[in-house]
Amino acid sequence: MGKVISIANQKGGVGKTTTSINLAASLAALEYKTLLIDADPQANTTSGLGINPSQIKKTVYECMINQNIETESILKTDIEYLHLLPSDIDLVGAEVEMVDIDNRDLRMKYFIDKIKNNYDFVIIDCSPSLGIVTVNALVASDSVIIPVQCEYFALEGLGKLLETIKLIQNDLNKNLNIEGILMSMYDVRLRLSNQVVEEVQTHFKTLVFNTIIPRNVKLSEAPSFGIPAISYDASCKGSISYLNLAKEVIDKNNSVKVTW
Repeated sequence: MGKVISIANQKGGVGKTTTSINLAASLAALEYKTLLIDADPQANTTSGLGINPSQIKKTVYECMINQNIETESILKTDIEYLHLLPSDIDLVGAEVEMVDIDNRDLRMKYFIDKIKNNYDFVIIDCSPSLGIVTVNALVASDSVIIPVQCEYFALEGLGKLLETIKLIQNDLNKNLNIEGILMSMYDVRLRLSNQVVEEVQTHFKTLVFNTIIPRNVKLSEAPSFGIPAISYDASCKGSISYLNLAKEVIDKNNSVKVTW
């Protein structure tokens, strides 16, 4: 059965999309069949894999509205074991259209449940908000990875997100777990980065991944070429860090590969 993991934090600029793309690509590079779902109307995950959102016929929006997923909705990428369910700006409309729909928080779960067993991992890139689409992603997920930027204000956002996750656990998805807290944009030269990492590790202990994602130019450059960092420069510190994160996720879940 495929493990469904959301990458979520309502604070913007913490590395959600970078983590979604590069974790999914790293899992695929390790030959784990992975579906990456772009659940952000900005569609940066879609364009970050070299796909033009304006040229897509079927997106996550149609899947949520129709509660079904069609074959042409899922796209192959240049990485053998990585598929993509893309997004576009239409997803903004889902927030409005689903306000009065029954079971609106289950729309994403309905279609993910139909396909997740075809994959080892389903990674969902959430938007920087706690709106209906993000709630749908958390309800559809087995767990959530929380990227936290190594800055002071990121700690405030972390507390609010944990409160939201607790509400969802109580009311909508009692099986939702925290896969881990991921420290990102780490700069070893800055005292603040080290202080934030130490504080998070002290408070959350084993919930914090051992892997820390550094600030890395190659991670920033890769999306402009429409490829993940591992395809752009497999030897850079960013690529190696995300491969280590993928191995942590695999080990934590004792994952057994599915067969296509």
